[in-house]
Amino acid sequence: MAERFETSRPTVRRALALLKAQGLVTTEQGRGAFVRAKPHVQLLLSGDNFRRHRREGVSGFNAQVEEQGRVPEQRLLDVGWVPAPDEVAARLGVEHDSDVAARRRLFVVNGEPVALCDSYYPSEVARGTALAEPERIAGGAYGLIEDAAGPIARTLQRSIDDLECRMPTQRELEELQLGPGVPVVRVLRTVYDSDGAAVEVQDTVAAADKHRFRYEVTMR
Repeated sequence: MAERFETSRPTVRRALALLKAQGLVTTEQGRGAFVRAKPHVQLLLSGDNFRRHRREGVSGFNAQVEEQGRVPEQRLLDVGWVPAPDEVAARLGVEHDSDVAARRRLFVVNGEPVALCDSYYPSEVARGTALAEPERIAGGAYGLIEDAAGPIARTLQRSIDDLECRMPTQRELEELQLGPGVPVVRVLRTVYDSDGAAVEVQDTVAAADKHRFRYEVTMR
């Protein structure tokens, strides 16, 4: 590269270090520097999409990843009752530190981790249901929540997303296998039923270099 660009080796090394810090290249000992792959997953949030996936009984994440010719996987990391974090308590309308059911997952595309997703449910929704059990839910959490013959029987109506772009924590860096300089997008989504009650808060941390978000809003 020094010969090709008619510069010095130290200049090339500094340039590669800068590109690595920006998350554009990765380096492997004994092999060299490589352009970092960017497997963007485009996620579209719309009412039509949500209802179509619900009719098909599939997860929105899984369905959209498959539609883009890739292989999705959701790894269930942990399930249990936890004190509600402040932001979650405020959105669910429960007291600070009230027990809420939490389901923690790792989203994977083509074997590569792309996002961490923690879902929180208030006690009156999750108590005595599969939402609080350490097992996969047939038809997904929303299928269980909307099952008219099930223990919850709520109709989901709308959601509100709050987005934040920031640098990852050490845990996020390790679990998402992020390169140096790669930021994350935090999506805090509150899902409401037809009575206006919050039934779920999703706290998702997504690798910024692996996602493209699109929100489709119908104005009436």
